[in-house]
Amino acid sequence: MGLINSYVTAGVIALVAAVALAMPNAASAATSGAGKGVKKKTIVVSKARSSKRVAVRSVVVRPSFGQVSGLHATPDALELKSSVALVMDQDTNEILFSKNPNAVLPIASITKLMTAMVVTDAKLPLGEMLTVTQDDVDTEKGSHSRLRVGTQLTREEMLHLALMSSENRAAHALGRHYPGGLGAFVSAMNAKAALLGMKDTHYVEPTGLSSRNQSSASDLATLVKAAHEVEIIRTLSTSPEYVVEVNNRPMQFRNTNGLVRNSTWDIGLQKTGYIAEAGRCLVMQAKLAGRQLIMVFLDSAGKYSRIGDAERVRHWVSALAPSVQPAAVAATAVPAAAATAAAAAAAAAEAVTDAVEPSEAH
Repeated sequence: MGLINSYVTAGVIALVAAVALAMPNAASAATSGAGKGVKKKTIVVSKARSSKRVAVRSVVVRPSFGQVSGLHATPDALELKSSVALVMDQDTNEILFSKNPNAVLPIASITKLMTAMVVTDAKLPLGEMLTVTQDDVDTEKGSHSRLRVGTQLTREEMLHLALMSSENRAAHALGRHYPGGLGAFVSAMNAKAALLGMKDTHYVEPTGLSSRNQSSASDLATLVKAAHEVEIIRTLSTSPEYVVEVNNRPMQFRNTNGLVRNSTWDIGLQKTGYIAEAGRCLVMQAKLAGRQLIMVFLDSAGKYSRIGDAERVRHWVSALAPSVQPAAVAATAVPAAAATAAAAAAAAAEAVTDAVEPSEAH
């Protein structure tokens, strides 16, 4: 009897072991067909030497709209990491360089430029105190904010943080405190876009957290040109850093675009943006090689790649000064020396840039 029990016990143990070994494969097979178009990055958390077991967690990497639509396959002579780009002479409207300029994509926090336009157009008192409430908390992306519920700042301070540091709660509070409320504010954003002739543009909220806020590079160049005419937008968007008093304590904020602290750049206006659906975005007005230029970069792949793209363009424009080729040539036949210099400068910028770019949506 004891011998029979021993055989039974051994059989049960073997069966349990077989089931345990099969379970990971079954789970893997169940998930292998799910989430097509979504990449999973495996990160090692810990490793126990004695048992050789490795604890891992999966981080879902969602492709941008540009990646899904294949825009990154579009070649360009400057080898930009942005799937959409436009460089325009501000004074003449001449297009110097373009890449998928009419593609309509999410624009993330580039949205806040229009938020600022509506606020300044309304001529609301900049010294009025606004309060951050629970309504301003991001429930769509769950992004972090240093402005806690109950924080009180002036309208100008909110505008400063929204443009410089891409503060989402500040931008939302600006929209919520507009006459008629948030709905009226969004309507004013779309009305302003229509007035400027931005036919590819649509807004649903004032922060850029929604992927339904969409535009094209051509439209955004129009917006940058209009926003550059507003002194307070120029000043606040290019401010390197700013300190506000929150609950009687100083709190320092920095610009999300490190190029404003780079002495080789003369930037008159800028705005960054990022959500997964939009990729890394950047718009700027800057003086390069004696010309006032507007630059738009959308859906850039890589944390600092939009900065690298801006450097590529800067060195390309400088190498070709005083005469710059038109867009039809620029996108296809940039001289080798200029392209090489631009690529080298961009690589250096991506390696050493001091840009302060939050990891969450902004």
